[in-house]
Amino acid sequence: MKLNEITIIVPTKNEARNIPLLLGSLPPECPLIVVDNSADETREIIHAQRPDNTRIIIHPGNIPAARQAGAEAARTAWLLFTDADVHFASDYFGNLNHYETCDLIYGTKASQGQFDRYYLNFKKGQKFFSLLDIPTVSGSNFIIRRNVLEAIGGFDLLLSVNEDSEIGFRVQKSGYEVCFAENLVVFEHDHRRLQRGRLRKTLHSLLRCSLLYLGLFPSTLRKGDWGYWSKSDESNKSVWKFTAQ
Repeated sequence: MKLNEITIIVPTKNEARNIPLLLGSLPPECPLIVVDNSADETREIIHAQRPDNTRIIIHPGNIPAARQAGAEAARTAWLLFTDADVHFASDYFGNLNHYETCDLIYGTKASQGQFDRYYLNFKKGQKFFSLLDIPTVSGSNFIIRRNVLEAIGGFDLLLSVNEDSEIGFRVQKSGYEVCFAENLVVFEHDHRRLQRGRLRKTLHSLLRCSLLYLGLFPSTLRKGDWGYWSKSDESNKSVWKFTAQ
């Protein structure tokens, strides 16, 4: 898997404090598309730190719409979706070569210094569900063939959260090869949602993802985030707050 055949797609909103670590972990050979809705210095930092092989798209939509806009702008065979509040392990891009036969590859998250047990349990959960042939995809860490994303119709724009998991379910149910890759690790360094409650975040994801996987999530309820974004600290403007489009 050649690095120049992988476009990295990142949605951003007021990520000035997070984006430098992410940018520093990206190989220069990979095209980068940032889909931005910021009012802070995010774009200026990106221009200064990674002026080459980078495109910034201004987009006011929610995160699924931002990811979709990035996908439609990309021209490479592979699309790597991630978030501004993580950075990639040093061996991440070398390890991608082990998964060239897969159609969707999803890795795991770790932490450096905070909530280590939570992320270890998250990884164990991903491994358990992968044995049941149920993908647990994180929007911070998955790569998909561009033609596969196009074939399944792209992201569900009704969703304001869990669009990453829903993509994994739909790709797997469409008969494509989905691979869980334990050795593809990103490190989370912004823990605000966990600080608001680990149990709350876990139960929120389990319930919504179960309904999505079982096809029991009515369209009338898909637009709501069930408090995932709307309970964000109003004083911290780097947290996404979207109305579903």
